[in-house]
Amino acid sequence: CISGALINDSGDIRFDGRHIHTLPAYQRTKLGIARSFQIPRPFGSMTVLENLLVPFAYVGGADGPKERREAMDILERMGLAAKAEVSSKQLSQVELRKMELARAMAAKPQLLISDEAMAGLAGAEIDEVLQILFDLNAMGITIIMIEHIMQAVMKFSQRVVCLDAGKIICEGTPESIFKNPDVQRAYLGDEA
Repeated sequence: CISGALINDSGDIRFDGRHIHTLPAYQRTKLGIARSFQIPRPFGSMTVLENLLVPFAYVGGADGPKERREAMDILERMGLAAKAEVSSKQLSQVELRKMELARAMAAKPQLLISDEAMAGLAGAEIDEVLQILFDLNAMGITIIMIEHIMQAVMKFSQRVVCLDAGKIICEGTPESIFKNPDVQRAYLGDEA
C-alpha cells in the first residue's frame, strides 16, 4: 500500500509529512518512493541499459545523455556495467535481482521498498545483494525490507516488524524478535 501498488482499505499513509494514501502509484514514485518486485519482470526485448532508462523517462520525462550517464553510474554500483548492452533475457537470477534494484534506484527514491530481493538466491549471491542494500542505505536511502531470508534480516535490519495474517505480532531489534515466542510460533510452528 505504501507504494500505491495496492489500495489500503483503511487508515492513512504519510510520507515526508504528507498524506499520500489517496495518491496513485506514479505520483508516489515522483515523491520519492520506489520499490523492487519479488519477481523480476524485465522488458525482455531491451538491453539492461534500456530497461534502466524506462524509469528515468517515467520520473523525469527524459532519456538523454545525462540520464544515460546516471543509468551507467547505477549499473556500476550494482556491478552490472559490463552487462549494459546485453539483453535482459541473458541475465542470471542474481543479475536480474540487481537490475530490479537498479530500476528502483533510477526513480531517485528517498524510500526503497525491497520486496524479497534475495528470493531464490544462495550464499554469496545473498551477500552481494545485501551489500548493495547496505550501500544504498549509507547513501541516505531508507529501506523497508520485505524478506524471509532470516540471515539477511538479522544482518541488515535496525528495526523489525513481524506480521502474522496481516497483524503486527512483534516489533523491535533483530535480536529481540528472534527470541520472541509469538514470532517463533508464527514462523516456526508450535513445536519451536
